[in-house]
Amino acid sequence: MSAEVSADVWLPFRADEVPGLPEGLNYRFWDGGPEFPADPADCAFYVVPYMKGADVGVRPMAQMASVRAVQTLSAGVDHVQGGLKSLPSGVRLCNARGVHEASTAELTLALILASLRGIPGFVRGQESEEWRSGFYPALADKNVLIIGYGSIGSAIEDRLAPFECARVVRVARSARTTARGPVHPLTELPALLPDADVVILSTPLNEATRGLANAAFLARLKDGALLVNVARGAVVDTEALLAELESGRITAALDVTDPEPLPQGHPLWHAPGVLVSPHVGGSTSAFWPRAKRLLAAQLTRFAAGEPLENVVLTTD
Repeated sequence: MSAEVSADVWLPFRADEVPGLPEGLNYRFWDGGPEFPADPADCAFYVVPYMKGADVGVRPMAQMASVRAVQTLSAGVDHVQGGLKSLPSGVRLCNARGVHEASTAELTLALILASLRGIPGFVRGQESEEWRSGFYPALADKNVLIIGYGSIGSAIEDRLAPFECARVVRVARSARTTARGPVHPLTELPALLPDADVVILSTPLNEATRGLANAAFLARLKDGALLVNVARGAVVDTEALLAELESGRITAALDVTDPEPLPQGHPLWHAPGVLVSPHVGGSTSAFWPRAKRLLAAQLTRFAAGEPLENVVLTTD
């Protein structure tokens, strides 16, 4: 029997709602409410509440003196970075790889197609009883650039395959080769941007990607290019993007913004050529079963003293 058995586990789901959880662990339900379910000092495995904001997620971490693993239910982990410095050494931080790929890739295609084919304009036309016929851009024959070619970027390319794109170019932090072809390093991005008709941002937010899509980046895009952000809002320089949108030179489809939530009165709401969705890339009906399967598998490994999956870092 592993020493992990009888440890406290904080879950944002009630334990009876998660099939396959191992027996012998003490499951505590906490979804970010004002009261903690138990003493944070006794928590050994902490599952961060989903979509509750960084302030909520990190709030108990300073008191988690016994924690051995922190599991996010998001692909990104930037929202818990502020709490890592207070954790003991040797804590494994795990992300939710495998949970959001289908939903985020699905929304990415929806944003691309809606933007290119003029769907927002059709909705406005329907509301005002206007018949807005004409010719609109197609995704077919477009050059697509995916920046951030991890599991989500790969899932996006899966869904691009039937749309007869002229070319799909992949970019990640470092170069590698895949079955589909080469992945270019970020250092080659300036040379790749001018050929792209559609640029998709699906990269994590870190020091290398914060403000990546700045004024110089955007200036290299061709006239008429579409920028799609399903990564994090801070990957894009909002002021630089607004300047390009106001000029009418490029368009954008944003599931994430900086600031977020986008406040009333912000110029992005009404900038020309922009489609905004309220950070719903991962929050679909597909999230729940995948998240619960991930937690059951991770906690089974934890209880058995086996290595966890999706470890992105271990605290010093």
